[in-house]
Amino acid sequence: MIAIVKAAELFTRREEEAVSPKQERAVQEILSRVKREGDTAVRELTARLDGVELAQFQVKESEIDAAVATISPGAKEALALAARRIRSYHERQKSNSWIEAEEDGTVLGQLVRPLARVGLYVPGGRAAYPSTVLMTAIPASVAGTEEVVMVTPPGPDGEVPAITLAAAREAGVTRVFKMGGAQAVAALAYGTESIPQVDKIVGPGNIYVALAKRMVYGQVDIDAIAGPSEIVVIADENADPVYIAADLLSQAEHDPMASAVLLTPSASLAEGVTNELQRQCEALPRAEIAAASLLNHGALCITRDLAEAIELANRLAPEHLELMVEDPWLWVGQIKNAGALFLGPWSPEAVGDYLAGPNHVLPTNGTARFFSALSVDDFSKKTSLISYSQRALLRDGPGVITLAEAEGLQGHAASIRARIEKEE
Repeated sequence: MIAIVKAAELFTRREEEAVSPKQERAVQEILSRVKREGDTAVRELTARLDGVELAQFQVKESEIDAAVATISPGAKEALALAARRIRSYHERQKSNSWIEAEEDGTVLGQLVRPLARVGLYVPGGRAAYPSTVLMTAIPASVAGTEEVVMVTPPGPDGEVPAITLAAAREAGVTRVFKMGGAQAVAALAYGTESIPQVDKIVGPGNIYVALAKRMVYGQVDIDAIAGPSEIVVIADENADPVYIAADLLSQAEHDPMASAVLLTPSASLAEGVTNELQRQCEALPRAEIAAASLLNHGALCITRDLAEAIELANRLAPEHLELMVEDPWLWVGQIKNAGALFLGPWSPEAVGDYLAGPNHVLPTNGTARFFSALSVDDFSKKTSLISYSQRALLRDGPGVITLAEAEGLQGHAASIRARIEKEE
C-alpha cells in the first residue's frame, strides 16, 4: 500500500501533476471565449462541461436565507466557531499605514490599502467546501475589502449546497455566483454582463482552474497555483502509529495525486504505521482514492535520526508538516520550509483545515520555500509615500544626479539639477 523508500527517492518520486498541451489549449480557448462573448459563453460552457442549464448565475439573497434556515444548529455553531477563530487569528496580521518625519523636514511613509474587489474560487459540484469559503473570505473582510465575490460550481441540480451558502453569509461574502472551472476564472478576470471584474482571484481548484489562474495572471493578481494536497509527518519511537496513520490518510483521501510521507528514525514505528494504514484505510468511504494516493505518492522513510528527518522535510517544503516527537518545541527553530506546522499528538492537520484559526490555503509542491499561507496581506496593497523638503533635496540631489548619469538617464538628472540651479 505504501512504499518504504530511501531519502534520495523522496525527491525522484515527487512530480508535478502532468499538464498536457491539450489541456492548455482547452483552457486558452475558454478564456478567449469568455473574454469575447461574456455571459453567453459562461452559460454555454456551464451547460456543456457541468451539465447544468442556468437562467441566471447569481444566488439571490432569498435563496441564501432559505439555505441558512435548513442548516442544523450544530452546523451553524461550528461555522460560527470556525469564523470567530479564523477572524481572531487574521486580525493579528493586519498592517497599518505609517508616516515618519525626519529632522530635515522630509516625510516618508507607507500607505496600506485594501483591494477594492476580490474573487474567491470555492470548489463545488458534487462536494461542499464551506471551510474554503471561510478561509478565503474572512482575511479579505479583515483587510477591509469592500466587495468579496465568490464563484462555485453548482451541483447537478443547479444549486449550491446549503452549508456553502451559510458559510458565505457567515464570512461576509458580498455576492455568490453559480459557476466553476476555467470559465469562472475568466469571468472574474475579464468581467461579463453579470459578473464584475475583480482585482485578485484566490482559492484552490482542479488543473483547469489552476491553468486558468496562471494564464490570467497580469490581467488580475492571483494567490498561487495550488497543486495536490500533501503532508509530511516527522515522528520518533514514542509517537502513536494510530494517530500518524490517521493523519496520513486525512490527506491521502483528498486526491489520488495527494502526497503523504512519514520520516522517522524508528523502523518499529514505521512497521506499526504500515499496519495501521491498511486497517484504517479499509474503513474509509474514500478508501479507493486514499489507497491510490498512498501507493503512488506515499512514502515511509527510515532516517538516521531526527536531525536528518528535519533536513529532508526542509528540502521537501511540504504544505503540512507535523512534528510527532517527544518535545516538538525543541525542533521548531530548525524548521525552515513548511506551509503550516503542527506540534504534538493533539494538533492533527485536520484541526488546521477547519477551525484552529490559521489559513488552510497553503503553498504546495515545495513552494513553501518561497510562498506563504493565504493572509490579510494577500488582500492589501502598499503605496510608498515620499515628501522631500527643500533642504533635503538640495543636500541629496547631487547624489541622485551622479547615479542617474551613471545609468545614462540624463532626464532624471536634469529634473534634480533644475531645482538645485534655481536655488543657487
